[in-house]
Amino acid sequence: MRIKLILQVLASSLLIASTAALAHGDEDNAAKHKTFDPAKVGATAFGQEGDPTKVTRTIRLSMTDAMRYTPAHITVKRGETVRFRIHNDGQILHEMVLGTPQELKEHAALMKKFPEMEHSEPNMAHVKPSKDGEIVWQFTKAGEFQFACLQPGHFEAGMVGKVTVE
Repeated sequence: MRIKLILQVLASSLLIASTAALAHGDEDNAAKHKTFDPAKVGATAFGQEGDPTKVTRTIRLSMTDAMRYTPAHITVKRGETVRFRIHNDGQILHEMVLGTPQELKEHAALMKKFPEMEHSEPNMAHVKPSKDGEIVWQFTKAGEFQFACLQPGHFEAGMVGKVTVE
């Protein structure tokens, strides 16, 4: 009986530790996309990961605990590769995720169900308080897209911005 209890405690501890390792917004997520590999670039409805050597412009954004981005609207040219430098001016974790309005809405709903879900893609930056993040993105298609914070409750509170690609 004692061994069974020890095994249950050990199993519970491992489960808790593994869940913590999957935390959305883990600082190590940013390191996964530091090296650009053209062979691994996947096209999306709103563009693709950009080659850092082909950046034509750097756009600085800030995020706050008032659930807002500054600036909240950005205009870029089709084909342009942009480096987003994102600063978290708040006291809690925020992120910037580029996508279509529908994709962001679906992703936000998923994050509400699984707030500890790990994911790190080239179109997102998870930024801890008082820290900086970066996204390099090439906008290959014209249209209106969005960026949002998908931390549970942030998207619903209006933490959404717009990208117009001309």
